[in-house]
Amino acid sequence: MNILMTGGTGLIGSYLIPRLQKLGHDVTVVARDLDKARKKLNGHVALLGGLDGMQNLNAFDAVINLAGEPIADKRWSDEQKKRLCHSRWDITQRLVDLIKASDNPPAVLISGSAIGYYGDTGDAVVTEEETPHREFTHEICARWEQIACEAQSDRTRVCLLRTGIVLAPTGGALGKMLPLFRVGLGGPVGSGHQYLSWIHIDDMANAVIWLLNNDLRGPFNMVSPYPAQNEQFAHALGHALHRPAVMHVPAATVRLMMGESATLVLGGQRALPKRLEASGFAFRWFDLEEALKDVVG
Repeated sequence: MNILMTGGTGLIGSYLIPRLQKLGHDVTVVARDLDKARKKLNGHVALLGGLDGMQNLNAFDAVINLAGEPIADKRWSDEQKKRLCHSRWDITQRLVDLIKASDNPPAVLISGSAIGYYGDTGDAVVTEEETPHREFTHEICARWEQIACEAQSDRTRVCLLRTGIVLAPTGGALGKMLPLFRVGLGGPVGSGHQYLSWIHIDDMANAVIWLLNNDLRGPFNMVSPYPAQNEQFAHALGHALHRPAVMHVPAATVRLMMGESATLVLGGQRALPKRLEASGFAFRWFDLEEALKDVVG
């Protein structure tokens, strides 16, 4: 296939691109900073500086839309909330408009979202049919998904990636945790009972390719079948690093440091990949500690 990708320099995109190329696909990445993209992607992909000059997407068989400013990097001021929303909504709307303008549109749009769509759901088991808890993470994801679904037609199917914590050797949420855990200063956060739904980067990439190749549509929880509580995750990471993980961080400290965005750490979702598994997708990584040993090793 000839695939157009946004967010190709991010955690998932940069891992996914070589996998797609190994399968014989051609990948074109949309990037604002072309020099940075060339260095990050080693010049192995075609690059576009933006979508403004394009009239349609007739040249592409598929679109993978992973663009969006990292949600946990800064406190959620009003301005930062706008940036988080529009970094997702605007490029998705542009892609949808180009798909609609195409005489021969891409057969599939695979578009990013997150399990934050459900909000903080406590201990409830969360499948794709779960009624969301309305808060900022739901609002940003719900609008993001709504825009993407406008591309749905009898010629273009839309898949939505409701992604959890992606475990990868570098970057992402795990990358922020590792420095403290490596020196024995990691541990549970808040009550430690909040659920953390995770997925190994291998399974994440394989699942995107699965959606690319199969006649599927709608939302998919991109998470392992076995979510863990925060306390379990901390102990598993400590064990994988052969370090203690007993330095508990009180909820009040997290709220002081992160403000409203503390809900990303103190809340959680016990999400299950019901629709992925029902479609026949087979996970490779089930055991959290084994997955962590693989990525930190």
